Formats: sequence, structure tokens, C-alpha cells
Amino acid sequence: MDLKDQLKNLFPEHVEEEIQDETGNSPEIWIQDDPIICKYEKRKGKPITIIEGYNGAQEDFKILAKEIKTKLSVGGSFKDEKIIIQGDYRDRIMQMLKEKGFKVKRVGG
Repeated sequence: MDLKDQLKNLFPEHVEEEIQDETGNSPEIWIQDDPIICKYEKRKGKPITIIEGYNGAQEDFKILAKEIKTKLSVGGSFKDEKIIIQGDYRDRIMQMLKEKGFKVKRVGG
């Protein structure tokens, strides 16, 4: 039994409302005020894009990592509160994050 079921048992007359942001979409990921840093590095001669600086829930950042990897059809990982994407996809990642409502800062080139 998860938390929603327990709350329904405690408050059976409560009607759950869906929260919407100003664009009319349901917020899936917490949007922060500080910019997310998107930088480029080379490791072992191969280009990678690193996204860091997210200060929300770690699970939200993992969901964001999976979404970026799926949309770009590339490999990557989530380590030490950083998203590491194989290849130089800074421009496309920054555009995706801006569309979601994040502030993004480009670092390194």
C-alpha cells in the first residue's frame, strides 16, 4: 500500500486535484532558479557533455537524464549528481532544457 492509498483511507471524501503550471502542463520535474551548467570535456580522446548543478530531488535528475538519452538516442550515465552524455550535444541539450523551463549556462567553448 503506497502513500496515496493510505491518504485515501484517512480522507475518503478528499478529491485529488492535478496541479498545473502557467503553460497548462503538469509539472514533472522541479524547476530551479539557479542555472544548470552544460559543459564539454574530452575523456580518453572522446567528447562528452556534462550536465550538473541541479539542486532538486535526485530522482527527478535521473528522470531528466533518461529523457535526454532517449531523445538524443545516445549513451550516457548518471554519476555523482552529474549527467554524462556521450558526444558533444550541448546545443541540443540546452534547447531541450530551455523548453522545459530551466535556465542553462554553457561552459567550455
